[in-house]
Amino acid sequence: MNSITPNLNIMIKACEKVSKVIIRDFGEIENLQVSKKGPRDFVTKTDRRAEEIIIEELSKSKKNFSFITEESGILKNTDVDNVWIIDPIDGTTNFLHGIPHFAISLALKINNEIVSGIIFDPIKNEMFYAEKNNGAYFNNQRIRVSKKNNLEECLFGTNIEGVKFTNLNVRCSGSASLDLAYVSAGRLDGFFQNKLNIWDIAAGILLIEEAGGKVNNFEKNKISNINLKASSTNIFTKMMENLDKF
Repeated sequence: MNSITPNLNIMIKACEKVSKVIIRDFGEIENLQVSKKGPRDFVTKTDRRAEEIIIEELSKSKKNFSFITEESGILKNTDVDNVWIIDPIDGTTNFLHGIPHFAISLALKINNEIVSGIIFDPIKNEMFYAEKNNGAYFNNQRIRVSKKNNLEECLFGTNIEGVKFTNLNVRCSGSASLDLAYVSAGRLDGFFQNKLNIWDIAAGILLIEEAGGKVNNFEKNKISNINLKASSTNIFTKMMENLDKF
């Protein structure tokens, strides 16, 4: 990317700071798996602490912006037109079981439009980010969606429920944000899942659109119970026809 806006730079720094806490706590999961109490309470605390750190970092230079978060809900500030959307650990169940597949997902919505988004996998050190009308990037390299045309050659991300509704070749990774990031980078060809929350998908939607992909229409003001379908433009119509009952 030729230039990164101050807002995206703030988001990157917040991800880098909170990732140290998340990686440290993830390293403790293996020991907790065999303990009598188990790791669930520990992970819940990690999730909340991570969100607190992100809010603190984003608020340092943007003191009046509002928030939509997974753990704390809606936090209205004096500026309600600029809203940070935060999922501190998307893929918490994976984290809980010591599976290294989860991500930090941050987005900025201005006047009801997502203008910046970042999905950061701290374990693999993979950062996907995009800004409106400025393209999508993976670790500073421009990315584009898949160019495949044949659905039989494609791989799709979804959840267990989605498998019941399609004969498409699918994978259930347990992290919607990473699935969307992978679509933007061409690792997956498409994604579909129902009953999602805005913090799961806000950054990923922008990534896919800026990488040349397409996302189905849904109410922009919705926070929960969002049904999402996304893919490259090459297969979008075919995918939608295949998922007509999903």
